[in-house]
Amino acid sequence: MSNPSGPDHDEVTGPVAPAGDEQAPQETDPATEVFRATEPSGERRFTAPGFDAGSTQIIHREPDPETEIFSTPTEVFPASGPPRTGPQAIPPRPPATRRRSWAFVLAVIAVIAALAAIAVLVTVLLTRHDSAKASQEDMVRATIQNFDTAVQNGDLAALRGITCGQTRDSYVKYDDAAWSDTHARVAAARQYPVVASIDEIVVNGDHAEANVTSFMAFDPATRSTRSFDLQFRDNQWKICQAS
Repeated sequence: MSNPSGPDHDEVTGPVAPAGDEQAPQETDPATEVFRATEPSGERRFTAPGFDAGSTQIIHREPDPETEIFSTPTEVFPASGPPRTGPQAIPPRPPATRRRSWAFVLAVIAVIAALAAIAVLVTVLLTRHDSAKASQEDMVRATIQNFDTAVQNGDLAALRGITCGQTRDSYVKYDDAAWSDTHARVAAARQYPVVASIDEIVVNGDHAEANVTSFMAFDPATRSTRSFDLQFRDNQWKICQAS
């Protein structure tokens, strides 16, 4: 049934209680229910921003990953040079006996080297001495041979040049004519000596002695031993006495 309109009747805007009720209950907003949540220990609460959440939502937090512990390297690397990738193995020190053995070996090698050097030096000195001695003996031998040739040929100038002392004086006193006459008679009679061989030479400083085998030109079968006394004068060996 429609509600009459007019001044005596107000417009009813709210809900109309049904007929037969003594009092219509007033309609009110529902009471806000408060939930008290006990926050677990060690957990955080989150509410979405901008929304009126009916209750606090508890978001379970994932446990943090286990902390990884890095060991601190104890090796000290040099400031320059390529880095080493790992610990370096330190070789053990050789035992003392091995070091002493090597020292003994080195000492022996040094002694052997020193002895070898001394041996080489002695050999060189002896070789030089022998060479010098051989050279002097060769010069003495050459002087005797030149003297023998000059006697056979009657070369007065050569005899004066390779003699000294009384022997030279005997050749100096001859003049050329007298010497030529004398040598001609001696050569015709074959009365001059001939050196067959030079047997022994001894050199002692500026003095030398030589033993030779000789024979007279007229009798080659009869041999005898003669000696020559020589001295080193004017850079050459000279016969000072012949007997």
